[in-house]
Amino acid sequence: MTLVKRIPTAALLAAAFASAHVSSALARDDALLHACYAPALLAGVPGEEKIARGNHTYDTPINIAGFKTAAPVPDALRGSIRRVDVPKGEKVIALTFDLCEQRGEIAGYDGRIFDYLREQGVKATFFAGGKWIVSHRTRTEQLMADPLFEVGNHTETHANLRLLSPAAVRQQVLAPQKAYEDARANFAAQQCVASSPEGMGGIPEQPKAFRFPYGTCNPVAMKTVNDAGMLAIQWDVATGDPDPHESAARIAAAMVDEAKPGSIVVNHANGRGWHTADALRIAIPKLKAKGYTFVTVSELMKMGKPVIASECYDRKPGDVNRYDFLWALRKPLNPGAKTGANVAFTSPAQRKSASKKKRKTVSAPSAHVTN
Repeated sequence: MTLVKRIPTAALLAAAFASAHVSSALARDDALLHACYAPALLAGVPGEEKIARGNHTYDTPINIAGFKTAAPVPDALRGSIRRVDVPKGEKVIALTFDLCEQRGEIAGYDGRIFDYLREQGVKATFFAGGKWIVSHRTRTEQLMADPLFEVGNHTETHANLRLLSPAAVRQQVLAPQKAYEDARANFAAQQCVASSPEGMGGIPEQPKAFRFPYGTCNPVAMKTVNDAGMLAIQWDVATGDPDPHESAARIAAAMVDEAKPGSIVVNHANGRGWHTADALRIAIPKLKAKGYTFVTVSELMKMGKPVIASECYDRKPGDVNRYDFLWALRKPLNPGAKTGANVAFTSPAQRKSASKKKRKTVSAPSAHVTN
């Protein structure tokens, strides 16, 4: 049984995002973006969305030696965040897009999606893989500079974390943080930043949001993410856009019909959202007509009570277990290790409660117990 908790304490939310970087980011303007990039440089390039398979140029693992993480996430905010309960009358949703890239390929950048979001003034959060950040350095820096957008972490190479050793999990989780930090430092050194230096204060030093690939997690992976100062952001509306058979109309219908105030919608903008760009042109006008406004995940977290599940999943608990077996067939990443397919994440508060119950029911050892 999946446990879902709703966190009522606004102070906890403020504490999780109390850094000056995030606070200033919510009030950013686009001066820095335009100081550094002409419209032609921001515009998508036809064919840029295509995935280059068999390309190993950026396969070298990111060096995380000496990397320092942010402060850990408070206990009450640990777990899989599905959506946010917002006050009545607040019709807000968070559009999110995954930018994943595996080894042996260079994933795409679907410029049609970014161009349309900018055209419509729609805010969004992009969960970028560490390898994608490295192979798309300029595009990453553009996303950082744009006040409409937020960049989150989507592991280094889109791995199923519950099949990895703790050391491998740490590499997958921290590598995008390091890649982002390096990209931010590179951008800050650009001459164009000198004309608007205050703009860098609005760009977080590290991503504060994380998304598990395949919607899979286990306690070790969750602890690694939360200990690194990131909230685990999943979703409550899945459009199915990586399926080439899902039409733009069906993807749009999922967004329009399933989203409710406080929803987090998942799509893809790396060339794996086959009809996502066309779907947005259908869905966004309809959502605006229904009175919705669009916010980043970090903004949404400040607007209400996060709904936190005790395990990770797509639409219902257990529906992502198949990825454990698919990964095992492809490549035994950690032979002999338990996959954790049926292990739900247990929050510190839940563990404390269970411990109390256990102490109350402990009986005297049997006289027949043998070692």
